[in-house]
Amino acid sequence: MGELNVAEVLVQCLENEEVEYVFGLPGEENLHILEALRDSPIQFITTRHEQGAAFMADVYGRLTGKAGVCLSTLGPGATNLMTGVADANLDGAPLVAITGQVGTDRMHIESHQYLDLVALFAPITKWNAQIVRPDNTTEVVRRAFKVAQSEKPGAVHIDLPENIAAMPLDSKPLRRDNREKTYASTRSLNAAASDISRAKNPLILAGNGVIRGRASEALTEFATQLSIPVANTFMGKGAIPYTHPLSLWTVGLQQRDLISCAFDDADLVIAIGYDLIEYSPKKWNPLGDKKIIHIDESRAEIDSSYIPNVEVFGDISDSLNDIVKRCDRSGKEIESSAASLRSQIKEDYEQYANDDGFPVKPQKIIYDLRQVMSPEDIVISDVGAHKMWMARHYHSDCPNTCIISNGFAAMGIAIPGAMAAKLVYPDRKVVAVTGDGGFMMNCQELETALRVNTPFVTLIFNDNGYGLIEWKQINQFGHSTSINFGNPDFVKFAESMGLKGYRVESAADLIPTLQKALADDVPAIIDCPVDYKENLRFSQKSGDLTCKIPNL
Repeated sequence: MGELNVAEVLVQCLENEEVEYVFGLPGEENLHILEALRDSPIQFITTRHEQGAAFMADVYGRLTGKAGVCLSTLGPGATNLMTGVADANLDGAPLVAITGQVGTDRMHIESHQYLDLVALFAPITKWNAQIVRPDNTTEVVRRAFKVAQSEKPGAVHIDLPENIAAMPLDSKPLRRDNREKTYASTRSLNAAASDISRAKNPLILAGNGVIRGRASEALTEFATQLSIPVANTFMGKGAIPYTHPLSLWTVGLQQRDLISCAFDDADLVIAIGYDLIEYSPKKWNPLGDKKIIHIDESRAEIDSSYIPNVEVFGDISDSLNDIVKRCDRSGKEIESSAASLRSQIKEDYEQYANDDGFPVKPQKIIYDLRQVMSPEDIVISDVGAHKMWMARHYHSDCPNTCIISNGFAAMGIAIPGAMAAKLVYPDRKVVAVTGDGGFMMNCQELETALRVNTPFVTLIFNDNGYGLIEWKQINQFGHSTSINFGNPDFVKFAESMGLKGYRVESAADLIPTLQKALADDVPAIIDCPVDYKENLRFSQKSGDLTCKIPNL
């Protein structure tokens, strides 16, 4: 082997970190990295836009717990990455973004496409750095992955000037260190157990940390043993199976819902793996008077509505198992109250099972989607009005089977995210659920999906407008403005790309169309007209909500 350069050593470092894919676009300033990847077992996936590449890395990281990697050139290529990088950072998905850059000899002048990328990426990453000395390459890469994958995970950024990339380097990747568990203190465990034992109406709020920490089984056992109902955030779907009798499904809508009743009457909220960005505590604890126990691998953020009485800081599964051993909830019958509320939530959900209205109600679309998806199949929700319905009505038995962009709430994530999900789990069915607005933001990545053989279904909620904003405008002003647009013929669009295209003509069409599309060996698009009058009906229902549950 001849002398290596910095780019080649960097790629060796990626191999050392067990990177499978690099998502990105080629450019003049990342030529050396692309050349180094030619002889690497890492697969470089050429995307059609850098935002798509970043979203793919984002969802890959969220599903696997290993940092997804995306690559761009400098200037506009790097700024195109930023939306996906910010999304990963706020949603706690490990991601490493690598950008090309002008040579260090050109940074002191106004150089073509030059931007200070370290400064630009600083607000949207946990850490970022520019490689300015070849000898630092292995340290920078190792630190990048360690920071990205440490709790709370997030995005990091490496900027590589083109002249540094070409410089010789005689160095080997650094050994990866093993992440050790942290264990909660006996004092905090005893304090948590004491508060739980005394509580009359405790409620568990489960967040994405449960899923990241692989603690779903421990949470389910904890809730079952202590008979405590569980609500999950948008990002905590599957933390406890939705079929479990203590599962109260999903909280997180900005408007009140049935599940709000459980929080109203709770005298203790046990927040497990919960991050404030998932659902503001001001929504469920507006007066700041709830007693709270915080159980997580990260310490609680400071918020006037979230001041825990007890913080249990350590491995979530171990903490839950230890607390159960210390608890005594004999004589406290809570399951019946939870069952009462659960039956109301379930009744609201199932009333749309046989709805034959057309355009199709969003509740009916999601009900039918749930019927054709197995427990381990995956849906990726884009952002828009449909996201609110997905969050409320699509329920999960398993962790990481309903992926929702929540902290950053970025439109355009569904299609690239679904492609990443299909790469990670090729044997599972995958559906990208998107509005027509979000679809048009990254629909070009369907060509990427076709090229790399990742067949999945894109289900479009079609209303010819920005439905979520219309919903907000009507609620606030009584009218809407600037939200309508036209769409292409989505079936012809699909066919022009070599995909399969379907159009739903009645409510009865949806299930057989989904089944047919999911059996295709190429990506498929389903155009489904949606009746978003349901948005305003839900707002009215929310305003009239009266809680009628016993002792919860």
